[in-house]
Amino acid sequence: MRASAGAAYDLGYRVVWCPTYRCPAFGGRVKDRFKELIRAEAGEHGWEVVALGVMPGQLRLFVKPCPTNSPSSMAGRLKGFTSHHLRAEFGHLRSRLPALWPRPCRVATAGAVPAETVRRSIETQDERPSTGGGGA
Repeated sequence: MRASAGAAYDLGYRVVWCPTYRCPAFGGRVKDRFKELIRAEAGEHGWEVVALGVMPGQLRLFVKPCPTNSPSSMAGRLKGFTSHHLRAEFGHLRSRLPALWPRPCRVATAGAVPAETVRRSIETQDERPSTGGGGA
């Protein structure tokens, strides 16, 4: 539970998005830098990153934001910030993709599921066999 002036809250969003054309661009240094950028931008806004899963063609995040941030604006800020920096730092992303992220992403509340369960699900996603559905 977190608190601010006049409110106590426990929000948790699970955010999933894919690179343009599901291009497997997130390995090695790009993956490490992406994680740094997500944590930096989240920290700047006071959002707690509980779990971050990066697979070559899909990114999953479990974050606890402030109640003043809508899920779509939070996802938009993260996508914009990471796209700007990654494309500036890694030229192959600029030359292979017209845009790093397409517009859509999936955001869902964690609901009554404990944060630890969601964190474990995201962190072990690459250990499970792929279902081919691309969902969260």
